Amino acid sequence: MDQKTVFILGSGHLASRVKSLVIEKGYLVTHFTSLLSEQQQEQPSTIQAIETALTSVSLESFSMIYILFERDEDNLETVVALMALFPEIPLYTSLFNENIRPHLEAAHANLTILNPARLAAPAFVDALDYSLQRAHEPINRVMPATEASKKDTFLKLLVISFAVLIFSATAFFHFYENFTWLDAFYFVIVTVSTVGYGDINLQNAGPLSKLMGIALILCSTIFIWFIFSLVIDRIIKKRVQRLLGRKRYKYKNHIILCGLGRLGYFIAEELLKRGEKIIIVELNEDSANSEYFRSKRVDVYNGNATLPRVLQDVGAQHCRALISVVNDDYLNLEIALNARFFQPNLRLILRIFDESMASVMKDKFDIHLTQSTSHIAAEKFAAVLDN
Repeated sequence: MDQKTVFILGSGHLASRVKSLVIEKGYLVTHFTSLLSEQQQEQPSTIQAIETALTSVSLESFSMIYILFERDEDNLETVVALMALFPEIPLYTSLFNENIRPHLEAAHANLTILNPARLAAPAFVDALDYSLQRAHEPINRVMPATEASKKDTFLKLLVISFAVLIFSATAFFHFYENFTWLDAFYFVIVTVSTVGYGDINLQNAGPLSKLMGIALILCSTIFIWFIFSLVIDRIIKKRVQRLLGRKRYKYKNHIILCGLGRLGYFIAEELLKRGEKIIIVELNEDSANSEYFRSKRVDVYNGNATLPRVLQDVGAQHCRALISVVNDDYLNLEIALNARFFQPNLRLILRIFDESMASVMKDKFDIHLTQSTSHIAAEKFAAVLDN
């Protein structure tokens, strides 16, 4: 068996990076970016389709096969087929789903599964302790003024108007029906609350007083209904906001983690292992990972981390570092630059897919560390050839 031949199946950053590293180690590489054509995908048996697709390749001549598609589903489908077709050849694959990993490895002794997110997470956390080498001196920036949110004055206006109605009605019955101030106020309160004890009534009063009583009942009903509805609405909204973690945090020297996807999950776990105080910002309110970390008493703020208001809420002005690993390079950059308005010297650690873009961002924008998950994981995948 030729020990210098490797077969790589897959496309994307990870497959390309692994290919480059394997070639640097002196191995010959055969690389297929795709296995099945559209016609082959329509065949009733996936295993037969893959076997047909590999007829031009003698897999037995390879010392190792990497399956490195970007989607777990593609990796899983290919692994299962190759397990059946070539059980003796070592298989290495990428899989983010940790739940099925032990089942697959137990079913095939020559299968090794690595999770790129798990492999990369420690490198992001280690960056918290790297010495900073700045390309430029930090610039003290002033946060641009944002449009102040309009205060909801409707409830306040309603309460004032209702109070004016009660006072006016009390004064009317005091002067027009010769009630004492206390009796007039008592009558008005009994009327607007619809208690109606009957000890004071307008049965023998004049038409104007009766009309005033009718108007008082109708207006007070409307006021009470509006006020009650708005108060309940505010209570519910505040409760929902608290459940979503949306409040002003007063922590200092903490870590802000933006993004709780595959990589963010393992970074958060690693930070907790190291005893760091963290606040997680996650846009998806229905994220199962959010509930998981809340159950571990970790603060999770459901909101858009690109908004300066959100960064201010989670304490960007007092945090030790910000790690941004949302699923978009330019959103990570936007989050970092917005956070710098609060702290010019803030340590910024970003996940950037494109390695060349990561280098440019680090140099031009003075980002302290830009890392690519695939770059870190590829080194681990390539290192297995040395074992």
